[in-house]
Amino acid sequence: MGQAKQQSMEKGKPMKRFLGLLCVATFVGLFVAATFSTTPAHAQIAQKQFRQVCGQVSPGSARCLAIQVTTTNASGITPFAATPGGLNPADLQNAYKLPSSSAGSGRTVAIVDAYDDPNAESDLAVYRSQFGLPPCTTANGCFKKVNQNGGTSYPAADAGWAGEIALDLDMVSAICPNCKIILVEATSASYANLGTAVNRAASLGAVAISNSYGGGESSAETSYESTYYNHPGIAVTASSGDSGYGVSFPASSRYVTAVGGTSLRRASNTRGWTETAWSGAGSGCSRYITKPSWQTDTGCSRRTVADVSAVADPNTGVSVYNSYQSSGWVVYGGTSVSSPIIASVYALAGNTGSITYGSYPYSHTSSLFDVTSGSNGSCSGSYLCTAKTGYDGPTGLGTPNGIGAF
Repeated sequence: MGQAKQQSMEKGKPMKRFLGLLCVATFVGLFVAATFSTTPAHAQIAQKQFRQVCGQVSPGSARCLAIQVTTTNASGITPFAATPGGLNPADLQNAYKLPSSSAGSGRTVAIVDAYDDPNAESDLAVYRSQFGLPPCTTANGCFKKVNQNGGTSYPAADAGWAGEIALDLDMVSAICPNCKIILVEATSASYANLGTAVNRAASLGAVAISNSYGGGESSAETSYESTYYNHPGIAVTASSGDSGYGVSFPASSRYVTAVGGTSLRRASNTRGWTETAWSGAGSGCSRYITKPSWQTDTGCSRRTVADVSAVADPNTGVSVYNSYQSSGWVVYGGTSVSSPIIASVYALAGNTGSITYGSYPYSHTSSLFDVTSGSNGSCSGSYLCTAKTGYDGPTGLGTPNGIGAF
């Protein structure tokens, strides 16, 4: 028995490299050597292999929330072509009934990430060419990359964040191909630097700013949110997290639209698609942030996450071109997908100058697809972790049905 126990202990040593537990009950994810398996809430999905492109971070910093699929062609995905394996711009535009071909001209969406992606512009060109989208380059005035101070001396490159940047740029392109794009690269993943980058994006004329990163809540977030994320007249979106039930910042800020996640699949219904809550999406009740007046759910006395949602499940992930971190075409998931999607829908609507933070969808729920099934864990207030008719934590008020809710 002693020898068997010793062997068992030796086999267990790699488990010390866990990056975390994604959740309990319907979702259990074990990060092992930067890869993990998930068992989503939906039994019909085969187990797939994924990896978080960014690792864990120290307090006061955030990690990017992109998840890369490491097996070929996750189930339920209809590829545009043989090489790109995920959902493509036409899929996303159709699923959310968006006027992408006719709206968004003259508006700018900003992406805030940490570190540098040296291949950002060239990879963006490959993605847009593959899917027949108009070029978006520095030369034609569509694309701009700056550091957090607005200059062109970029921070150090980072493979994980480069993957996040590629994902974010591609999702803006997919949803609002007529929009201009500003990429603001923070010096590091500290909230001070990321927040400075958000302020820079706001000063450069963006109508929407996407933040596909997050970290655990702390008492410092009340100061962070007012210093960095309070930009009236600009739609600031933030990913709700990829660890299942639980709240992360900056999604918990009352000044942002917190974006949850869904699983999106083709269906033989009127819409042509069906959605359920993704088991990895973050949600819950903030420990520190005051509840905004437009939130009226009764199970949380403070800020509730999320507000709205979009596809995030890596099992139903999106095509991304990333030559810096990867060999080219990859499939990504995570609420890193849903945040830039929603930021870009705000840009399509062109209404951000007249709305108060994330309040507008709450009075326009008829222009959202209500997501009524799926869960991201267990909790005392069931709607905080289980999708239902009307508002719930994992999917908020629902997903875009056109631009009327934005």
